[in-house]
Amino acid sequence: MRRAAIERLLPAAYQRAAGPGSVLGSLLDVMEALHAPDEAVLADVDALFGPYRTPDGFVAYLTRWVAMDHVVAAPRADAPLPLPVGRLRDLVAHGALLARWRGTPYGMRTALELATGVTGFVLDEPPERPFHLVVRVPPDAADRLALVTRIVEAEKPAAVTVEVLTSPIDAEAPESDDAEPAAGVATVRAVGRAHVPAPLPHDPPEEPS
Repeated sequence: MRRAAIERLLPAAYQRAAGPGSVLGSLLDVMEALHAPDEAVLADVDALFGPYRTPDGFVAYLTRWVAMDHVVAAPRADAPLPLPVGRLRDLVAHGALLARWRGTPYGMRTALELATGVTGFVLDEPPERPFHLVVRVPPDAADRLALVTRIVEAEKPAAVTVEVLTSPIDAEAPESDDAEPAAGVATVRAVGRAHVPAPLPHDPPEEPS
């Protein structure tokens, strides 16, 4: 708050006594200097909560706001983040989308792809094992099994058991985003900075568990 604005709030007698070189005038100058840092933060406070504008040190805190605590889970408070800050920003930006589809195959695949930057996760439901899910991890994400397992455990329906397996290295690679979409496959749409595939048009929205 500027000194002049503070001075206008004072009674008339104090305003007359706040001239240059006066004790009250010096006190108002100090008040202006003390307010300046806080006002600078408040002037741009919306940036703190923007996933792509917030400082790097605040991103992990925002992931907890969108219920992605399991992604940044670490045994020690000073442990490094398990994935790059850019991936965390993508997860925060898509927090509402992930919450809406939590407990569904689409929600799990989307969370895994955003967190790892790798596509090609396959979710199988063996007919001989009801309420059991097999998640096949592509080779490019095989070195992040701990992260993948935490996400799978958090995103799966509560009553479902799960098994996380790595796919063979020579498994067929998924088609790139530049390829023509196959019949019945939704096109890719941009949400935030990351590209997230939309749910298949013929699949009705599934209620999260």
